[in-house]
Amino acid sequence: MYKLYLFLFFCAIFCTSCGKKYKIEGVSSVSSLDGKMLFIKVPSGDKLVNIDSAEVIHGLFKMEGKVDSTVVASLFMDDNCIMPLVIEEGKIDININNAGFTIKGTPLNDSFNQFIIQRNSLSDRADEVEHLEARMILDGKNPDEVQKEIEKQRQDVAVQLDSLAKSFIQTNYENVLGPEIFIIMCYGMPYPVLTPVMEEIIDNAPASFKENPMIKEFISIARTNMDKLQAAQ
Repeated sequence: MYKLYLFLFFCAIFCTSCGKKYKIEGVSSVSSLDGKMLFIKVPSGDKLVNIDSAEVIHGLFKMEGKVDSTVVASLFMDDNCIMPLVIEEGKIDININNAGFTIKGTPLNDSFNQFIIQRNSLSDRADEVEHLEARMILDGKNPDEVQKEIEKQRQDVAVQLDSLAKSFIQTNYENVLGPEIFIIMCYGMPYPVLTPVMEEIIDNAPASFKENPMIKEFISIARTNMDKLQAAQ
């Protein structure tokens, strides 16, 4: 029995020391990346630190290492951020081309990739609306009617973007993606305020989400700003 316990004890130590492993296999058809060094960077306080790197050789690059916890990271070439990704246990497949990038292979990266595809599609539609406005004016349409129609389409796209972000964040409240996308949404505002959609996300969020330091700080500043705006009216 003692030998069995001793065996189990050493197995536990061995497994703990191994930790969870990630493996990144990337393919790039962007010629400017060939021969360049790519770096994986993660937030550490108010800085980004390198945790891994690889050279792109004939359009291929590989990285692998241990991960103590799942984290949203960024793939950099020099000081330029190429793309975000989630460092988590498993094999992560990255494809970079002139049209963009895809990240697949692990649960959170698969989910993140689908979100990016849907968001890019809506962003493309927003661009089409702006081009439509110019075409309608050139075609001699009544400017007031053009403005009314374009504003309606802008609002429609904005509602869909908000709905997509809200649904994705709520689905991922309990992992790193929910807080990350909410923070991106927050810091995309001209100045810190809370929109009705953001208020709804916060109201339905678990405590772990609300206690995220960056989210907590933003909410505090945003509500102070909103109180000042109301007092000024």
